[in-house]
Amino acid sequence: MTTSTNNGTPDLGRVGVWGHASVLTPDLAHDLEQLGYGTLWIGGSPAADLAPVEAALDATERIVLATGIVNIWTADARALAASYHRIEQRHPGRFLLGVGAGHREAQGGVYRRPYEALVEYLDVLDAEGVPEQRRVLAALGPRVLQLAADRTAGAHPYLVTPEHTREARELVGTGVLLAPEHKVVIDADPQRARAVGRPRVEKPYLGLRNYLASLRRLGYTDEDLAGSGSDRLIDDLVAHGDAAAVASRLSEHLDAGADHVAVQLLVPEGADPLPGFRALATALGLS
Repeated sequence: MTTSTNNGTPDLGRVGVWGHASVLTPDLAHDLEQLGYGTLWIGGSPAADLAPVEAALDATERIVLATGIVNIWTADARALAASYHRIEQRHPGRFLLGVGAGHREAQGGVYRRPYEALVEYLDVLDAEGVPEQRRVLAALGPRVLQLAADRTAGAHPYLVTPEHTREARELVGTGVLLAPEHKVVIDADPQRARAVGRPRVEKPYLGLRNYLASLRRLGYTDEDLAGSGSDRLIDDLVAHGDAAAVASRLSEHLDAGADHVAVQLLVPEGADPLPGFRALATALGLS
């Protein structure tokens, strides 16, 4: 069983791994636990049954599993709460539920005012007995960051920089979990690294209004955000270099006030990600 913080939130460790369920297989989950990563974040809007979370927990002993994130438009809140309780009974203290409002462009007519929808969704989770300290919100802008601080353990910002982390910490204050995601490519050649990282930023994120608004708040210009993104934008959002350089960039989030960083390791299509995770774990001093 994993340890918990004083307020009941699982101890995520300093560094975790973010990936889709197709990437974070039970076998890889086991290997990442052995390397010393503290948390696995299952992305890609997992369904309310949380089957990939349970499979990864079954394959491991200590590592925390989190969702990054369950989409409130596609996952019924009561069904999700039932899955939370099932998982908590089988693997007590090892699961953190991340939820968020997704993207207007992907939801069509289902989408409505996201802030109010999030509040209503959290109300249902309250009624169904999901503790505030066992859930986080996907949050980028000030209003949802504050909601995360008020109604959950904290925030899981995605596609952000250490500067966003610094501003978020100033807004929410101390005692609120901040666990940003950051993409990385372990390759010392900038051109090769950008060739891997740029497509994962361009599509779909440079076509989604909430991410564009967040990046503009951070000072990126229309020129930075046009097309496939400027080199400056890609380099800021996708850390690259050898493992030591990438580890140093991730540490900037921790220095800026993050409690935990969720690493999304990008590799060329068909490549095995485990060597990169191993090198990064060594550079970070995890194992």
